[in-house]
Amino acid sequence: MKISEVAGQTGLDAKTIRYYESIGLVDSPRRLDNGYRDYSEKNIRQLWFLRHARQFGFSIDECRLLLALWANPHRRSAEVHQLVAEKVRDIDRHIRELNEMKDMLGTLLAQCPGDDSSNCAIINKLATDSE
Repeated sequence: MKISEVAGQTGLDAKTIRYYESIGLVDSPRRLDNGYRDYSEKNIRQLWFLRHARQFGFSIDECRLLLALWANPHRRSAEVHQLVAEKVRDIDRHIRELNEMKDMLGTLLAQCPGDDSSNCAIINKLATDSE
């Protein structure tokens, strides 16, 4: 299967697929005599796996680990569980940080008159060097 067909089937663009190949994240497909890539079912499954893992926010390194675990029939589910539990903690931390940021921006928005004057709490906060 050609890269354009794989892109359409997996929802990944060709540039992303080539990038994953270039960093060794997925197996390189065999090359036809004309130099075109010929993707196998295994290649497509790897790319689907990566698409899903990336949608859940896993980094490239985490995806590399997840792919290795997926390929290992002797994997321990405890390893996968631990990795996903860490991701959930990271997401919770990120949500807290985003909520704090939203609250701060809401406070600044309430303090900014939003009129024709030059006084603006938002600009003043951005210009300060303290937290």
